[in-house]
Amino acid sequence: MSKTLLIVLSIAVVALTGAGCTTTDNANTNSNANATVASDTTRPGPDQSEITTSVDANGVKTETRVFHNNPRVAKVVVTTRDGKRTTTVYAPSGETKDLKDDFGDALSATGNAIAEGAGWVANKTVDVADKTKEGVKTVGEKTGEAAKTVGEKTAAGAKTVGEKTAEGARKAGKAIKKAVTP
Repeated sequence: MSKTLLIVLSIAVVALTGAGCTTTDNANTNSNANATVASDTTRPGPDQSEITTSVDANGVKTETRVFHNNPRVAKVVVTTRDGKRTTTVYAPSGETKDLKDDFGDALSATGNAIAEGAGWVANKTVDVADKTKEGVKTVGEKTGEAAKTVGEKTAAGAKTVGEKTAEGARKAGKAIKKAVTP
């Protein structure tokens, strides 16, 4: 009987020890799961943007700057891993470019400066249309001025021709009168 009791007690001790280990393992798993959750903070950025910073369990820091009203840049992601920083720029079209290390701080630069650093050319269509409109206006004004000048000169010329013709007719009339009258 004592042998049976000893076996039962041994099984109970092993079962309780195993249960205790399982509880400890679950606690460790839960604490590890909590450690992998990134900490996020969001703050307003310059140039109508918003910057979200997160750090994962491995210490990798990711800063994402989202532009709300920039036609050339949608967002910039700056990742710092083991002291090395990489910066990726995203266009509204989905195109991506990595900025060079000598660019500077993409988290404080203007959207247009970031787009130029990525090598994206600004949309010149609006500028060209405005300049064309301005050029057409100038041409119209110059044409109007030229027409006015030509008209004035034509009128002045016609007046001069008329005066000269009248003067010539008077002289001719006098000459005829002298020739006819003895």
